[in-house]
Amino acid sequence: MLVSWWGALIGLAIAIVLILRKVDAVYSLFIGAIIGSLIGGASLLQTVNILVKGSQSVMGTVVRVLAAGVLAGVMMDSGAANTIARTIVGKMGDRMAILALALATMVITAVGVFIPVAVLIVAPIALEVGERSHISKLALLVALSGGGKAGNIISPNANTIAAAKGFGLNLSQVMIADFIPAVVALIVTVVVASLIKHKGDAVLPADLADNPQIEQEDLPSLGSSLITPIIAVILLLINPIGQLLHVQWMSTVDLDATYVLPFAAIVGALAMHKGKRIREYAQTGMVKMTPVVMILIGAGAIGATITESSLPQLLISGIKLSHISGVFLAPLSGILMAGAAASTSTGVILATGSFSKAILGFGVQPLAAAAMVHTGAIVIDQLPQGNYFHVTANAMNMDIKQRSQGILYEAICGGSACLTATVLYGFLHLL
Repeated sequence: MLVSWWGALIGLAIAIVLILRKVDAVYSLFIGAIIGSLIGGASLLQTVNILVKGSQSVMGTVVRVLAAGVLAGVMMDSGAANTIARTIVGKMGDRMAILALALATMVITAVGVFIPVAVLIVAPIALEVGERSHISKLALLVALSGGGKAGNIISPNANTIAAAKGFGLNLSQVMIADFIPAVVALIVTVVVASLIKHKGDAVLPADLADNPQIEQEDLPSLGSSLITPIIAVILLLINPIGQLLHVQWMSTVDLDATYVLPFAAIVGALAMHKGKRIREYAQTGMVKMTPVVMILIGAGAIGATITESSLPQLLISGIKLSHISGVFLAPLSGILMAGAAASTSTGVILATGSFSKAILGFGVQPLAAAAMVHTGAIVIDQLPQGNYFHVTANAMNMDIKQRSQGILYEAICGGSACLTATVLYGFLHLL
């Protein structure tokens, strides 16, 4: 081992503290990796080699994340996501408002839109419904955030790609594995939001005035809006369905997200008669994905520092001596890393890069590990040190105190998915 276990641990702690102190996440991760390697016993040259090795290890994920940006750009900028959200809420009506809002945000996130953007899209609709139906802003926030969390673990977003590649899996495998936890999270979200629908501040007319919306005539039709996600899902699921049904030709077709997601996005844009704007949509996706890519590179560096140390083996030994099931390391690493970074994607990246070797060392299957880490990352990713907290506060016209009231309820929604995944893939693994 090039680095001592305590050096790697100090490096990780330094990175987390710097992130909490609002230092740029990428620099925080690199600083933690450098300091951890040096004080852990690596030479200057070895430290550079560790950083390079770690950065190279995430390039496969980087390519897929950039590919996902094209799909996200099309769904966001074309108005397709807005059309889907408005259709769901409109068809279900005010009597099922909370379910409609949670489901709409879930679907928007599941088709590849980032969760903060999904909340921004649905928030104006939610405030309209809340004012008519006398549902508090707190309940609306929980419905949107919980639904977004459910959609986020079954989406082709950066966090799902990171969870898949962190354990050497296909994107579609993780999306399928997280489906039941996502449904449970949706159900719990609706129950929790319904119980608190009269708790907190009411929606006022002034809240509606501050939420500009896209005019209906500017939005594409529902049919054309659905083409991009439908094509993406069908192509990604060909191989898993073929293996499940033992259909040979389908089992041999292994389509990667690298070209499936951009292809689906381009076809969808053409179907919406917006082919001339594909370059613009791709640019939007690139801008949105660039911070994620940079964090991936930084996380690869800190991950390499840890994997080049004796920390993973020490964790395995310590957990075995304590007689605690090593299965719990998967969800706990996701919860803690995402909580520290207040970001699902960053949390998954940190957890897989730092602890995947230790988790697999307990005999946990890669798919089970990915599902537990991924669902763990949505439990407390809404903490105030992250952008999501503030973006959603602005979307719902809430101050810091009002927004903070939702943290516990959101954790219950995300925690239900994590608990479900741990039972399905953790406890059943032990039987």
